[in-house]
Amino acid sequence: MMTRRFCFSCDLKDDSRLMAEYKEYHAAGNAWPEITKSIKDAGIVDLQIYLTGNRMFMVMDVDESFDPVKKAQADALNPKVQEWEELMWKYQQALPWAQEGEKWVPMEQVFQLV
Repeated sequence: MMTRRFCFSCDLKDDSRLMAEYKEYHAAGNAWPEITKSIKDAGIVDLQIYLTGNRMFMVMDVDESFDPVKKAQADALNPKVQEWEELMWKYQQALPWAQEGEKWVPMEQVFQLV
């Protein structure tokens, strides 16, 4: 199976209480099952989020079936995903250079050890 990798960045609100709540929502087994199902159903085979300070980095490995446009369309039609996204805005904030309504900003790869 061939995979591709996508990397994104987003900020959390710089509030220790909110950051702790966000981490609890994302602790092993705590993400809503409808959310993990929507991720897996889209062809995302691995998804990890890292945090330094209040800046987050998301690394997604996807299989050949993954289509970001189709994922966005499916998410827009899924009430549980929309509920989750609305809840996450309580904790997340857009990066200063994000487009209007954009939360997770794609990262540009600038180096790869070969």
